[in-house]
Amino acid sequence: MSRKEKDRIVTQKKKNDPSAIKETEVPKVPSCMFFQYNTNLGPPYYILVDTNFINFSIKAKLDLVQSMMDCLYAKCVPCITDCVMAELEKLGQRYRVALRIAKDPTFERLPCSHSGTYADDCLVQRVTQHKCYIVATVDRELKRRIRKIPGVPIMYISNHRYNIERMPDDYGAPRF
Repeated sequence: MSRKEKDRIVTQKKKNDPSAIKETEVPKVPSCMFFQYNTNLGPPYYILVDTNFINFSIKAKLDLVQSMMDCLYAKCVPCITDCVMAELEKLGQRYRVALRIAKDPTFERLPCSHSGTYADDCLVQRVTQHKCYIVATVDRELKRRIRKIPGVPIMYISNHRYNIERMPDDYGAPRF
């Protein structure tokens, strides 16, 4: 048998068999996601706060914790990561009021184990690992990145009040 004949036999064997079972890999979904409904969310709500959310709250003259409770009709625990704190400290004197608010003992401090202090990456990474947080931000780019993660609500500021998007209706958050 010549080499061409052997190649022809091998290519005939490699043809796709229509009766063969096709295997596709499905991404793993956390057990807290039940039909795109995040069962980890519930009062008291843990809210990851971004740097610009604190700044815009000050500009809109909104009390952070009280406005969060007015939005969600439940107890809220604002959480701040080490990266957000470092970002506020880097901004200097202009944002000292925001830094003072962030150092308030009502804010739960979350330590970061990764290198670097880029707050957006830190928040996205934490929300991807633990889907028990609501992310509070005004940053368009961060909102766009978080919308790609299923089951994570986003809190933002509009018309001098806090609003929330992608929150299940059963939790009683108002729709505007």
